[in-house]
Amino acid sequence: MTTHILQIIYLIASVTFIIGLKFLGNPATARKGNLIAAFGMGIAIFGTIFLYTSPESGQHLHNLAFIFGALIVGTVLGFIAAKKVQMTAMPEMVSLFNGMGGACAMLISIIEFQHLSDGSLVGLESKLFIIIVGMIIGSISFSGSMIAWGKLSGNVKDKSFGKQQLINVGLLLVILVLAYFTIMGGVMDASTLFYAVLTLSLLYGILFVLPIGGADMPVVISLLNSFTGVAAACGGFLYDNKVMLVGGILVGSAGTLLTIVMCKAMNRSLLNVLIGNFGGGATGDAATSSSFEGSIKEVSASDAAILMRYAKKVIIVPGYGLAVAQAQHVVHDLELLLESEGVEVKYAIHPVAGRMPGHMNVLLAESNVSYDKLVEMEEINPEFNTTDVVLVVGANDVVNPAAKTDPNSPIYGMPILDVENAANVIVNKRSMKAGYAGIENELFYKPKTSMLFGDAKKALTELVSEIKALG
Repeated sequence: MTTHILQIIYLIASVTFIIGLKFLGNPATARKGNLIAAFGMGIAIFGTIFLYTSPESGQHLHNLAFIFGALIVGTVLGFIAAKKVQMTAMPEMVSLFNGMGGACAMLISIIEFQHLSDGSLVGLESKLFIIIVGMIIGSISFSGSMIAWGKLSGNVKDKSFGKQQLINVGLLLVILVLAYFTIMGGVMDASTLFYAVLTLSLLYGILFVLPIGGADMPVVISLLNSFTGVAAACGGFLYDNKVMLVGGILVGSAGTLLTIVMCKAMNRSLLNVLIGNFGGGATGDAATSSSFEGSIKEVSASDAAILMRYAKKVIIVPGYGLAVAQAQHVVHDLELLLESEGVEVKYAIHPVAGRMPGHMNVLLAESNVSYDKLVEMEEINPEFNTTDVVLVVGANDVVNPAAKTDPNSPIYGMPILDVENAANVIVNKRSMKAGYAGIENELFYKPKTSMLFGDAKKALTELVSEIKALG
């Protein structure tokens, strides 16, 4: 009886995951979708704890004190981390949490292998195959996510060495060969081979992510997220757990689709992302070696305020600099002020703006910016021709005309926001330092472009004050 009830709970939980994922596709319903999916996960967890019965022994779960102790510790740590994390650090947290999912899948495989290795492995090839696959993918996801976390937080630099991609391919082949012999047996001790595969998989995860440049990190995060989903699905197969299987498939497929969308937004193949080392964390100052005609034109906050106050239409382009300065609330104040003066205001959202998919959407939603003002690249680009002023706040590569004009540029072919088509462009940056792609931006030298230097929060606050002073 309890088994049937548990299966019904798993079915309900699976449905909530699907509904939650559907709701996450719209900013207006994303919060509700997150809560629905969390509810489903909650009933699945507690249903398993109290109703699961082992098919071999017929016993319920024991060691409940350890289980609930771990649940309490994890809940408290997760709650505190989520409450305290700054929006600029959200990509790091996503990588960290994703890495924990990969680690769980890896540990499940290790434990289940130990159970199998206590007896004969003959006839258990199919189960051993699932264990090995889950362990390899989970290990790569764990170590790769930790490197991604370190790179996004600035603690790990992009590093590559000669023939690294060739070494990575060779290492992956060695892992697959050792995994094959672990499953089929007959070469050497299975435990030795298993732990060799585990060690090499962890190493591969590190080498896999280490050389990938900062501009490609949103794609890498999506890819690693799909890895974790696949690893979790392997656990679902292993335990014949329907909700774990459905959850893993949803995460894996959603992560894969998002990875494809991100690659399309950058006009690059996934293979090119993984071997191209795009955006190697350049730190050079673009102003010192400009190869463009024209010169930098700086604008004061008062002059920028006049342009925006008497405009009919203003489009704001948010970038990572907005997140770094925690200026999302001030930009919303600027939007409301301009609208009170009769100015139409919209936000142009590039798919890869920020450090993770949807970073700018989440950032602006935190300051209660209306969802219908967030316009995606394909829809907003035709509007720049009829825009009086574009305010670029902390964005760089996503507005760089080199993506359309310079075949030798590493971002050539990447769809960008066509801000140069507007009547006036105001770019707020701290300095002339290059963006994540490590190249200078031709937009800054255009006759219609003016630079408003300074911290985004301070600059926007001055803009608000100057517009108010105009009456």
